[in-house]
Amino acid sequence: MRNRPFIANLDMYRKVPVDLLEGTRRGSILSTIAVATMTILFLLETKAFFSTQLKTNLALDSNEDSQIRVNFNITMMDLKCEFATIDVVSVLGTQQNVTQHVQKYPIDQSGVRRTYQQRNRLQHDVQLFDATIEETIEELHADGEDAVSLDETTFEIALEENEYVFVDFFANWCSHCRDLAPTWETLAEVMWQAAENRVEAHSEVHKYSDEDYDEAMKVELPVLIAKVDCVDHHDFCMNQEIRAYPTLKFFVDGEEKGVYQGHRTVVEFTHFIAEMEKEHKGHKHHDLKAGEIKEIATDRLIQTKEHEDYARALSATRHQHQPSWNEEEHPGCQLSGFLLVDRAPGNFHIQAQSRGHDLAAHMTNVSHVINHLSFGKPFSNYFIKKGLQNTPAGFLETTRPFDGNVYVTHKEHEAHHHYLKVITTEFDPESGTKKQYDKKKGFYKPLEKNRAYQILQSSQLSLYRADIVPEAKFTYDLSPIAVSYERTSRAWYDYFTSLMAIIGGTFTVVGMLESGIHTISSKKRR
Repeated sequence: MRNRPFIANLDMYRKVPVDLLEGTRRGSILSTIAVATMTILFLLETKAFFSTQLKTNLALDSNEDSQIRVNFNITMMDLKCEFATIDVVSVLGTQQNVTQHVQKYPIDQSGVRRTYQQRNRLQHDVQLFDATIEETIEELHADGEDAVSLDETTFEIALEENEYVFVDFFANWCSHCRDLAPTWETLAEVMWQAAENRVEAHSEVHKYSDEDYDEAMKVELPVLIAKVDCVDHHDFCMNQEIRAYPTLKFFVDGEEKGVYQGHRTVVEFTHFIAEMEKEHKGHKHHDLKAGEIKEIATDRLIQTKEHEDYARALSATRHQHQPSWNEEEHPGCQLSGFLLVDRAPGNFHIQAQSRGHDLAAHMTNVSHVINHLSFGKPFSNYFIKKGLQNTPAGFLETTRPFDGNVYVTHKEHEAHHHYLKVITTEFDPESGTKKQYDKKKGFYKPLEKNRAYQILQSSQLSLYRADIVPEAKFTYDLSPIAVSYERTSRAWYDYFTSLMAIIGGTFTVVGMLESGIHTISSKKRR
């Protein structure tokens, strides 16, 4: 007998004669269950095949950019724009008083942003003292002090007895105050000289006794030049809201009219006083005293051609320093814009500083509201709606966790410090994004992944020494591990493998179930 070939013997689908098959009601029910199960699993598997899943990958950060953009909008609740500066510090270098791409807007007492933008300057264009004065303060005091020293009690008396009072609030340890002292004393001498000239002009008509002469001098004094030592009168200066030294306040009829912020020279002071007198009395008033003091100051201080050029150069920029006299102005400031910082650990901080002032640490309040803070290219409204399809739910919030947070300090010498762990995150562009054609290379460029930066943040309240000015500090560090999100779909062979498994598995399991039921029922019949 010849052996049949192996292929002829291979038959995995041998047939059983129909006569040997027996249909049962139980088998019909189980078959229906099997078909229903396979249908449901088929539909679910097909749905899963046509859908995509968001896959998260972790890898070392391969970003080769040398710098990273920091977007911010922060409101300093109790800090004037003229003092608010931003410094950037990293292990690769330091940038002080960053002004590029930074806008500052004063905030009024109701927290409403003003309609104008304040100039963000280095303050190097303000002359801090009169260089034409060669005498020292000791030499000027040799014949007595002409600038009147005031305390809380005599301050009120001075405001009552004098129409105009110009006060220097200073601290004896302040270097800028010491530089200004000879200028301020000379200004006081000019005022008394102007009063003396007016009294002498009337002496031919009036015969003055010594007492009457002193009273006449007070009457004819154009402006009382005074000073207050804020070290000796700490509480009084706090009540006057003195935040920096020196602070030069002008009073008219007992009311404060603002803080002088122009050039600190005698001639410029006299021009300012003249403008304030004209504003108060009117340009056509018959008895304007300030015109005389300008002449006296000019005659006394402009002695050489160099002095004349010096005064002319300062007067050319006088219009840049016109002070604002809104007594209800709240010293708030909104800072917005962006910084370009090195991709290295570092920090940026908002602090109060001035080239022309020494700040009072106990009066510096850096309470702030973080309206927005994020890293990287800012998202447009369209991108927020459409471009984040390939990111997990809540992704946008992880890129800006500080937004809307308020950080208030209730005590002196305190400030909030913030710590940020910045994580580079990449994800696929939105569906339907078209590839860009490269004309030089002659092919379409592959789509680049979108890049954003997630932030893990923490904040704490830090204490400062009494002589250190507090600052709102933001310390950042870039994570070496980057996160990427991508949409993935199943391969077609996976789908067909699953379908085969569903059919074969369901048939086998239901068959085993039927065999078990049949065996049990057969034993009971016996």
